[in-house]
Amino acid sequence: MKKVILAATIVAASASASLAGAYSDPVIEVAPVVVEESSSSSMGSLGGSAALLLLGAAAVAVALNSN
Repeated sequence: MKKVILAATIVAASASASLAGAYSDPVIEVAPVVVEESSSSSMGSLGGSAALLLLGAAAVAVALNSN
């Protein structure tokens, strides 16, 4: 009876140790993505064109008004 209990104890001890190193899925960390904004935008170039157009219209109005 003692041999059976000793054998069962050895089997139980070795079974728990064999599960200690079980395979686990690797953890994959995602690298952060940095998006740089461009220095010139469509509104920036459109705003410059609108300012030049307004300046030109003002110059025409002054030229027509001075006569």
